[in-house]
Formats: sequence, C-alpha cells, structure tokens
Amino acid sequence: MKKALLTLSALALCMAAGSALAKEYKELRFGVDPSYAPFESKAADGSLVGFDIDLGNAICAELKVKCKWVESDFDGMIPGLKANKFDGVISSMTVTPAREKVIDFSDELFSGPTAYVFKKGSGLSEDVASLKGKTVGYEQGTIQEAYAKAVLDKAGVKTQAYQNQDQVYSDLTSGRLDAAIQDMLQAELGFLKSPKGEGYEVSKPVDSELLPSKTAIGISKGNKDLKELLNKGIKALHDDGTYATIQKKHFGDLNLYSGK
Repeated sequence: MKKALLTLSALALCMAAGSALAKEYKELRFGVDPSYAPFESKAADGSLVGFDIDLGNAICAELKVKCKWVESDFDGMIPGLKANKFDGVISSMTVTPAREKVIDFSDELFSGPTAYVFKKGSGLSEDVASLKGKTVGYEQGTIQEAYAKAVLDKAGVKTQAYQNQDQVYSDLTSGRLDAAIQDMLQAELGFLKSPKGEGYEVSKPVDSELLPSKTAIGISKGNKDLKELLNKGIKALHDDGTYATIQKKHFGDLNLYSGK
C-alpha cells in the first residue's frame, strides 16, 4: 500500500513539475517585415497595419496576452526565431518542407498563389519562356527566391534579390527590373492599388510545387506549448467570427482560408 501511495505521490509530483515547466506567456513577440501590404506595412503615422497585423493582435486578445511586434527583414525571420528575438513569425510566411525542417508552424492563417507583376503591354506572362533574357526581382528568404533559383535561373532569366518588397517595387518602377515575382494578392491589393502601380498588371498564378500557398505562424522547433496556444487562438478567431470580420475588412468577399 505504501508503495502504491509513493508511486501516486511521485506521479503527482511529476505532473506538477511538468505543469511548472510549461511556459506561461504574458506577452507574445511576433517578427514582421512591414513591406508587404495589404498583409503587413506601415501607415503614415508609422504604426503597423494589415491583415496579418490584425490577425496577430486578435490572437493575442483571444489569449489575453500582450502583443509585441518586432520588425525584421524577411530573410532574418528564421535566424531571429533561433536567436529568441521573437516567439513567432507573422509575416506572410509560407509553409514549405525546407522550412519545416528547421522550424514548426501553427495551423493555417491564410493561403494565396504566386504571380508576376510587369508593365501592361510588355508581352510578358506567367510562362517562363516569355521571361527569357528579362530581369526579375524577388524578396530574399521567400519561396519566390527558391523558385527563381531553381527554375528561372536555369531558364535564361536574369534574377535579382532584394532585402524587402519595397526595394523590389522601387527597381521595377524605375525600369531596372522587367518583372517582380511575389504573392499574387499582395501584388493585386497592395502594389496595383498604389499610385506607383498604375500601368502595371499581375499575371495568372504561377503553377509549381515549389510555390505552396498555405501560410502560418512560424515558431521555434519543438515548442509544443506555444504551437498549442497559437492554434487555440486561431480556432477561437474562426469560432467567434473575428477571422471573417478581419478578412472582410481587408478583402471584401474574397476568402483566403482554405481550411487545410
């Protein structure tokens, strides 16, 4: 009987210790690259705005924790996670097999295809053959970079990397680039709706297994507690209608959530 009681006591102590080890978050630090409107960008007053920003703030509200946004170039997101500069990445980060080897992801935030942007009447299209001899820009650290290196470079297309999307569009509009490759919705609802996007158009979606569409919150490998917490917050957004409200605010009747 004593042995049984001791075993139960030991079990209780182990459970208590396990609970103590689980981190209790009072603040969530999210890495973000604010050069990707309408998902994440800066308003005239310097405040962060966009679909991802609203989702992140809403998740924090659901979880009753403080949200802190930490700005970084996109190619610094995974190193930043590993260096504990932030707890998660909410910055239109697509879930890819390569990234899943080094970090974990929450459940889906939204999904969207990739496309090119170029001048109207340029004769360019999503067909790689139309881009041969042309110069295409992309943001470093993105799935579009991986596609450019694996496909475009080998097809006779000149490619150029940039630290952020604003730099890509700056060289596109100045004529140093013939086209840019990025998230299709970002191009349509961010760049094309801005004054500098006048006279440009977006191609049809680029179909490639190198360009998956699902985005989620990137977190450090093995952080199961945070993954469970974030998934709880994401589910709550869908259950109480907050996700639908935020989506309608930014995209009208367009549905970005695949449910996969």
